[in-house]
Amino acid sequence: MPINKGNLGFEKNIWSAADKLRGNVDASEYKHVVLGLIFLKYISDSFEGKYNELVKEGAGFEEERDEYLAQNIFYVPEKARWDYIARHANDQEIGQVIDKAMVEIEKENIRLKGILPKNFARPELDKRRLGEVVDLFTNMPLVDNKNKKDIIGRTYEYCLAMFAEQEGRRAGEFYTPSSIVKTLVEILEPYNGRVYDPACGAGGMFVQSAKFVENHHGNIRDLSVYGQEANPTTWKLAQMNLAIRGIEADLGETYADTFFNNQHPTLRADFIMANPPFNMSDWGGDKLTDDKRWRYGTPPNGNANFAWLQHMIYHLSPKGKIGMVLANGSLSSQTSSEGEIRKSIIKDDLVECIIAMPTQLFYSTGIPVSLWILNRKKKQKEKTLFIDARNMGEMVTRAHRDLKEEEIKTISDTYKDFVKGELEEVQGYSAVADLEEIEKHDYVLTPGRYVGIEEEEDDGISFEEKMEELTAELSGLFQEGNELEQEIRERLKVIGYDI
Repeated sequence: MPINKGNLGFEKNIWSAADKLRGNVDASEYKHVVLGLIFLKYISDSFEGKYNELVKEGAGFEEERDEYLAQNIFYVPEKARWDYIARHANDQEIGQVIDKAMVEIEKENIRLKGILPKNFARPELDKRRLGEVVDLFTNMPLVDNKNKKDIIGRTYEYCLAMFAEQEGRRAGEFYTPSSIVKTLVEILEPYNGRVYDPACGAGGMFVQSAKFVENHHGNIRDLSVYGQEANPTTWKLAQMNLAIRGIEADLGETYADTFFNNQHPTLRADFIMANPPFNMSDWGGDKLTDDKRWRYGTPPNGNANFAWLQHMIYHLSPKGKIGMVLANGSLSSQTSSEGEIRKSIIKDDLVECIIAMPTQLFYSTGIPVSLWILNRKKKQKEKTLFIDARNMGEMVTRAHRDLKEEEIKTISDTYKDFVKGELEEVQGYSAVADLEEIEKHDYVLTPGRYVGIEEEEDDGISFEEKMEELTAELSGLFQEGNELEQEIRERLKVIGYDI
């Protein structure tokens, strides 16, 4: 994500304490322990806030389950509430207490059935340190419930990013770097309508969409959220992540393969944002050759890139927009019908913008990627904007790069200027091409072909001055070389070798 180094506070304390708790538990399993505990704290705080309101009203409804569900608040049974868990933080049985709490919460809330982790009693989990993490949550420094819940949401997000960094290659299953997500959201501007992600991971696209709406003083209830995820544990992470953010989402009845068990077959979305698996081979395309989604051509069985793209186009509303991440090979590949599919999509005037991104943005891979922006209602007909952002970003670790906030704004502003017809092209960075020019490039969409090479800044020194300086320097090097050659000859002569 980018992790905000200047405002970590509680998030960093939780991570540090939880990291000690890990012991010999594998990171991919351990993240469910930490994130599950964060989720438990969140729903308990939400319940407690409403519970106190009902107590003040004095009507005796504080234990009525429907009072909570009516306001989209999970009902928490007495022995699953945080104050009960906190009282047992230093007991050796704290793991069992938390597991039982998770079971009881699932019994009372159908939406959470089968989703919450129940692995806190496992022997390899240090119960003393588990109690310390519980104590940390209990002693949160803020008393304002809204701020407290916001911190918990940020903590969940922070820990997701930290687990992505730890898991490396496996991180792609559940995490898209938030600088990429933010770029897509700033470009698409999902204020209201149906938002869909067919490979939603832990739900990062939805969280950033909700933040965008809130930051622009909109109402999150104006968004309808739909998603799908094939990995069962990741699907559970997404459910918890969205619940913490107060986002009501339809992620399908269960985890499922998007191509073979489409959970939203009739959906037509206004905004589709996705980071599907890159270059997925053996995805079963040979069993879907006549699928109605393949309007632009049957995608090859050896690579699912254009299957994902066409699946999203199929689910797009008449006014809809797509923002998706694809490996750079999709921009130029001519193998196995990919070139023809790309050509057909371009000729249908759907491709609005292509953005080449820097390398090392992902924890799971170092390969460069591009953002595809497609639009059924393009303002600039038969034109495509190309942006080369490969030189943007800064290394935040030895292996990972992030885009800065101002760089994300630069990219989104460039897109918005293009849409308004006000773009001033910048050589080496941005260019607009019509269909005729793209055809000349054989329907290859690599931005570098269109934006050209960045102009070097004029340093004010004339060509003649530069040549005089260079020739003087070169003369000095020649002289130094001659002297070195003479010295070598003389030393060789001393030992009997005359050249």
